[in-house]
Amino acid sequence: MGAKRKKEDAPEMAEDADIDDGGCRDRRNRQKVEKKEEFRPSMIKNKEKRSAAHAKLKHQKKLEKRKTKKAREAADKQALELGEEPPQRSVPRTIENTREADETVCKPDDAELMLHLWSFTQLFVANDADEFSSILRRERAPKILITTCRFHSTRGPAFISELLTVIPNAHYYKRGTYDLKKIVEYATKEDFTTLIVVHTSRREPDALLVTSLPSGPTAHFKLSKLVLRKEIKNHGNPTGHVPELVLNNFTTRLGHRVGRMIQSLFPQNPDFRGRRVVTFHNQRDYIFFRHHRYIFETKESKQQDPKSKKGKDAEDKSTGQQVIARLQECGPRFVLKLKSLQHGTFDTRGGEYEWVHKPEMDTSRRRFFL
Repeated sequence: MGAKRKKEDAPEMAEDADIDDGGCRDRRNRQKVEKKEEFRPSMIKNKEKRSAAHAKLKHQKKLEKRKTKKAREAADKQALELGEEPPQRSVPRTIENTREADETVCKPDDAELMLHLWSFTQLFVANDADEFSSILRRERAPKILITTCRFHSTRGPAFISELLTVIPNAHYYKRGTYDLKKIVEYATKEDFTTLIVVHTSRREPDALLVTSLPSGPTAHFKLSKLVLRKEIKNHGNPTGHVPELVLNNFTTRLGHRVGRMIQSLFPQNPDFRGRRVVTFHNQRDYIFFRHHRYIFETKESKQQDPKSKKGKDAEDKSTGQQVIARLQECGPRFVLKLKSLQHGTFDTRGGEYEWVHKPEMDTSRRRFFL
């Protein structure tokens, strides 16, 4: 009986084996097709053939992009002729517009924010009574004390001399061997509003410590990519006029507080005749500093006579003067990165911190704090 069962089970086993073999073949065929579809120029080992394939692929993408652009322009033109609204253009996805949601982000043009006005007022209700309100209300004129660390380099004083031309009513004092707490006490007695300490390492300024007097807060910034005025091509020399201040993208509660601290460094009555602009642009928690002067130039606009022949015999007719505006950079140029914000004046032992940057906080490229 057992032998008969074995003979009867044998064809069934063979059928199962054939099914398994067929399934494996199908998987292998699918994998081969997928591999063929996922072809990339980097898979070619020959350098000349790889570069030619890459150029061909790039040219195809360029043609497709040009084709879609022409189709979009034709659709816009047709909509305008019919008196309809042109189709909405797709907004490209960037790291900035796909950032992680932050509860403290507050924009006045947000519809939900206008519906919940109470939450908006609660978010920024402390601005009228913070440490910078007296300066921003013009009740107190800003007065800045700038000093260095104990061991500074040759490039540090050059950077400080340019900071003195950027920030009005700023004064430089040599550090010497004085402790920072004694300097804070002296600056408070002399009615200074802000203390700035330029820290240097390896003959290069690498950090800024900004303390608002007399009761804080204290911000520690990392300084990088410093370019002095003499290193900028076709730079301009700044005048003594009070500059205009531009602050961009300080949207969160922390960013709003840092922006008000930066704003308290400058007088609130800019002299527009000087045509000076100081910009602090926040992008991905990096604060880019630029110092420009805008210039107005008058140029004669020329127009060719349509009746005359094209070529050497064609004459240009001046129709009038045209005013052109351009920017001239005055320097310096650097980037700031906030490392910590501390309550009160500088205190390394017993100080309480409002915010401290830690490596564990960098969980995503789309997470920003300012």
